[in-house]
Amino acid sequence: MNTGATTRTAADATRLPLMLGELRLPTMKRLWADLAEQSNREGWTAERFLGTLLEQEVNERETRRLARARVDSHLPPDKSLASFDFDAVATISKAHITALAEADGWIAQGPH
Repeated sequence: MNTGATTRTAADATRLPLMLGELRLPTMKRLWADLAEQSNREGWTAERFLGTLLEQEVNERETRRLARARVDSHLPPDKSLASFDFDAVATISKAHITALAEADGWIAQGPH
């Protein structure tokens, strides 16, 4: 067995969590070792391994962003579009709001 490669691998395993923490990548820091083990076991390409790690980071950032927005909105936790009383605000069309909520193409259009 090549002890140089083993030493290098152990050093990398020690440095990676430090670097991921410094780069503020908490999800990657938490998951990299398990995914690396799975990657090695299943023969993933480097691109697949890195892509999987990045995808997890992006997904969790979006989840945290939505949670922060929910807290910042000061809405009750159970508040949703489904529980909105459209009859209380006659000027709002339930059909229009529902259509907007179901199709996000209007977001790409931006303000006009």
